[in-house]
Amino acid sequence: MVITMSLQEECGVFGLISPESADLAGVVYYGLYALQHRGQESCGIVVNDDGVFSSHKDLGLVSEVFSPDALSRLPKGKMAVGHVRYGTTGGNNRNNCQPIEVNHQKGKMALAHNGNLSNAVRLRDQLELSGAIFHTTSDTETIAYIITRERLRTASIEDAVSKAMDSLDGAYSLVLMSAQKLICARDPYGFRPLCYGKTPEGIYVAASESCALKAIGAEFVRDLEPGEILVFGPQGIVSRREHCGKQKKKLCIFEYIYFARPDSVIDGVSVHEARIRAGRILAKEHPAEADIVIGVPDSGLDAALGFSMESGIDYGIGLIKNKYIGRTFISPGQSARLDQVRIKLSAIEESVRDRRVVLIDDSIVRGTTSGRIVKLLREAGAKEIHMRISSPPFLNPCYYGTDIDSRENLIACRHSVEETARLIGADSLGYLPVSQLGTLIGGCGYCSACFDGNYPTEVPVDTRKDRFERKLSEKRAE
Repeated sequence: MVITMSLQEECGVFGLISPESADLAGVVYYGLYALQHRGQESCGIVVNDDGVFSSHKDLGLVSEVFSPDALSRLPKGKMAVGHVRYGTTGGNNRNNCQPIEVNHQKGKMALAHNGNLSNAVRLRDQLELSGAIFHTTSDTETIAYIITRERLRTASIEDAVSKAMDSLDGAYSLVLMSAQKLICARDPYGFRPLCYGKTPEGIYVAASESCALKAIGAEFVRDLEPGEILVFGPQGIVSRREHCGKQKKKLCIFEYIYFARPDSVIDGVSVHEARIRAGRILAKEHPAEADIVIGVPDSGLDAALGFSMESGIDYGIGLIKNKYIGRTFISPGQSARLDQVRIKLSAIEESVRDRRVVLIDDSIVRGTTSGRIVKLLREAGAKEIHMRISSPPFLNPCYYGTDIDSRENLIACRHSVEETARLIGADSLGYLPVSQLGTLIGGCGYCSACFDGNYPTEVPVDTRKDRFERKLSEKRAE
């Protein structure tokens, strides 16, 4: 049984193209390792050796899937793409592992995708009615089908990607590899991040976050613009911008609050600095008389530091995370009846005993995890616990890649702030105001629909995470 500790992660994409044949699988391995926080269900690498694609994909963490033996079996090549997955659509099975590979009349393609399409169900229905047979339950295969369909009608793979983007709605950052080209694309809203850089050896690298560029020694060049298609190939680098400016920028604000690594810079804004600002805002909006400020590892730590800076209350380490456990982990079985929070986190009694504590976390979804963390601190001797959250209350589902598909389990939809504080056992509770979200990133365009309900796209009819599995079951029952 998979135990969810908090919100589920995004996916991470990574790709590179080298002027010379090289051991690129090892390079992609380190890039994916740096993006592991974005997805821990599965991972994969596809290497292009002069038009011959070789791949290895499986369920598990990067370090588990890519043993030295598995890496050694992947050949040298001039291009490679990789992916780490947390599936916000589709089940956790090997069929859904990415990158997705396609063989068609005009060649081959390997595709890695981060995001969720808001019109995926309609597109998939259209494709199935035209004879398409799906092997996965993810949005990515829908994108692959549409690009392949357009490739059969167009002169180049980049033309096919551009034509496909006319049909796609929602969030998608893509890294795509053909026999001769590496192509990156970011949706016109720019929901999900995508950037590229260059190594001293002349290898161009594309990744979901800049931290992955640093991990392999690449220098950051720039972020892709919303709607931009970037083509790396025999003619060098070509930027296509026919989809740029079609929509107002709507980068997911939760990238800064939770998803991204603090050492990443997204669209010119440091994630670390954004979280520091969130903590400072919390200290102004929801002050507390306390002796120590602590953060919930990992994404609450920077905001806790900001709260301490602004309030003058000492910053301390009050919770330790087991570094061998990711954001999700496997329980040994229900019979063990273990408190999974205790496995992942432990309180430092010397820091919190007989003290008034300000506890900073990134979010409250259902409230169960927050309640257990508060209980841990109470048992460690904390005299008071004032919880502060570096995001506003979750009130709405997300259709663009964050795993919030229903309002019924969101604690903020059913209880007031004061009621929530009582339910989780805190002496007080304060959220980041929605009006202050823009302050985190300097006011540039962002999506905050999960907090305020202002969706940039049409709301999907079927929002269930397992919607494609359900459709398959219904068809089999007919």
